[in-house]
Amino acid sequence: MRRPTSFKLSCLLLAAAVMVLPASKAVAQNSQLAATPPMGWNSWNHFAGKVTEADVRAAADAMVASGMRDAGYIYVNIDDTWEGQRDAAGNIQPNSKFPDMKGLADYVHSKGLKLGIYSSPGPKTCAGYPGSYGHEQQDADTYAKWGIDYLKYDLCSYHGIMKREAPGDPQKQWKMMQAAYDKMHEALLHTHRPIVYSMCQYGLDAVWSWGPSVRGNLWRTTGDIKDNYARMSMIGFSQAGLGRYAGPGHWNDPDMLEVGNGHMTPDEYRTHMSLWAMLAAPLLAGNDLSKMDDTTKSILLNRDVIAVDQDRMGRQGNRAQATGPFEIWTRRLSDGAWAIALFNRSRYAYPMTADFQKLGLAPSLHARDLWSHRDLGVLHNSFTATVPSHGVVMLRVQP
Repeated sequence: MRRPTSFKLSCLLLAAAVMVLPASKAVAQNSQLAATPPMGWNSWNHFAGKVTEADVRAAADAMVASGMRDAGYIYVNIDDTWEGQRDAAGNIQPNSKFPDMKGLADYVHSKGLKLGIYSSPGPKTCAGYPGSYGHEQQDADTYAKWGIDYLKYDLCSYHGIMKREAPGDPQKQWKMMQAAYDKMHEALLHTHRPIVYSMCQYGLDAVWSWGPSVRGNLWRTTGDIKDNYARMSMIGFSQAGLGRYAGPGHWNDPDMLEVGNGHMTPDEYRTHMSLWAMLAAPLLAGNDLSKMDDTTKSILLNRDVIAVDQDRMGRQGNRAQATGPFEIWTRRLSDGAWAIALFNRSRYAYPMTADFQKLGLAPSLHARDLWSHRDLGVLHNSFTATVPSHGVVMLRVQP
């Protein structure tokens, strides 16, 4: 969702003291739920408020036909604007764009996929539709009855409640926010249905430090992404240093993918995909899956890069070196392997060198180039490549 400017201003309060819920709330994650970063599709980046049931069905069809499902993309997620009014008993109903949510879930499940939905802890969603405030358990039960497998829970209007009930007291506001997210998790637990819990509150109050205590499976660490290199790279490269907070069952989320939406070059989209894989980030495509060209498919379906993102160790990568606009990131993988990504953030192609000793790696490494899909044999001491402007060269190396 796109937030109003007031939400962006709230990010200035990130330095406020973190109010973590009692330790008794910090339970172990279900290792079978989001054991690797969730992969799938979300409606917002392309369809925004115009999404319909037909669009979601078409996305599910395309995920199967394109090979995305077999590559690991499982979740088909409806973002904001599906909501209708509540009935006399207070049960949320879908609007006319989604006449049969249970039937839609059954259809998605028949494709070997899972269905996600969207709500807010506030009375209204970001687009002004009914949120879950005061109806948390009722909504969770409804989602479970429909067959929902994933919930994106977006702060939206609850931010106004925080400011109204605790004016001028950011620490109390943060405590309220954490309690609101914990309340929905409790509601999801009581449904006895495994539902991935995606917390969307734009990184406020350093969410990575308390997300596990309210048992989120993933939490947004940033404001909204946009389909341009400046915004995508600012968000992605700002994730340096957050790896210690992520792991199986609980992931940092730098927002959805823009690959294929048309406002970046192929090299920039490859950077986008590579950086998210190095970050062990959720891979939620945000394009029109029914109209993908071959380049978009080659990026989203690059199984070598996907394998880095989905590595079972679940250790997020980090910036290892930076010289001006030239950055080298590394990520430790299972079985003793490492991923190395050379990112050129400048306007011109430039030769970059990864010195294995400086990166703390073995002097001789067997390497595979993950975008050219070439085995490079054994490399000794270093690797040099000319990296295109706003582009990347990504390797998987092993002693």
